[in-house]
Formats: sequence, C-alpha cells, structure tokens
Amino acid sequence: MNIIIYTVVILVIFYFLLRFISNISSKKLSKGLRLLIIIGLIFLAILFAIGGRFLLTLPLTLASLALLKLKGLSIFQLISLFRLIQTLRRSGRFSFNQSQNNNMSTMTVSEAFKILNLDQKKKVTKEDINKAYTKIQKKIHPDISPETARLSTLVNEARDILLKEII
Repeated sequence: MNIIIYTVVILVIFYFLLRFISNISSKKLSKGLRLLIIIGLIFLAILFAIGGRFLLTLPLTLASLALLKLKGLSIFQLISLFRLIQTLRRSGRFSFNQSQNNNMSTMTVSEAFKILNLDQKKKVTKEDINKAYTKIQKKIHPDISPETARLSTLVNEARDILLKEII
C-alpha cells in the first residue's frame, strides 16, 4: 500500500513540476539550467578534488568555465580550440613545453589545410581561406588571450602558405 501512495505522490509532484516548467519562458529556463549545470559541475569538481581524482577535475572545471563564457569562449569554441591544438601537436608544430624551441621552418600544405580545418580535396578559394582564418583567429588571437600567441602565429603561417598555393 505504501508503494502506491509514494508512486502517486511522486507522479503528482512530477506533474506540477512539468506544468511549472512549461509556463516558464525559455530565456529564464535556459539561464536556470545553465546555473544548475555550473553549480553541479563545480560541486563534482570539488568532490573529485577532495577524493584525490585531480585528473577528473580539469574537464569539469573547463566545462564550467566555458558555460560562464570566461574570455568570450563557449564550450563549442573550447572544443574547436582543443581540436586545433591536437592537430598541431600531431604534426609536431606545437608543444606545451615553453622551453622547447619550435622549428618554424616549413609547414606543408596538408598541415595548413588541417590547421584551418579546410577540405584538401575540394577547390578552395581565397574567400574560404580568409573565412576559416578569421573564424579561428577570433578564438585564439593574442589580444583575447596572451596564452594563445604561438597558436595564432601558426594559424597565420597556415593562411600564408595556402594563399601562396592558390596564387
């Protein structure tokens, strides 16, 4: 008998909760949901830090910072910036080690296509290159974040190589 009463109470609460959510404006709902996610991520990051799982706190902290839009970066921009760094690291053009002397001698055309996230098989125009360059530079320009100066230099080099290749 108790199970039936608990089920009815839960269903009634669930009904009123859904009714309340349906009457809220989408703007207020998104703000509230964002705040709830940020608080939850920070809580999990603190919980993992207390538990000694420091490696798990980094993604949660980055996700919560991205939701706060610090330095103008959203979660999607952080993901695309992470992809750019991974492409550069795989090609040997970028390292987090500051003391390493990066050899900026030559970049291949295929590396330049990967850095600018362009399809090498398609015919690329000057406008496509400049559009991709501008899109990436809006995220990593040194004026926005001084830590991304090396990335910005590599993106500049990739654009120059592709523009020379087209002409």
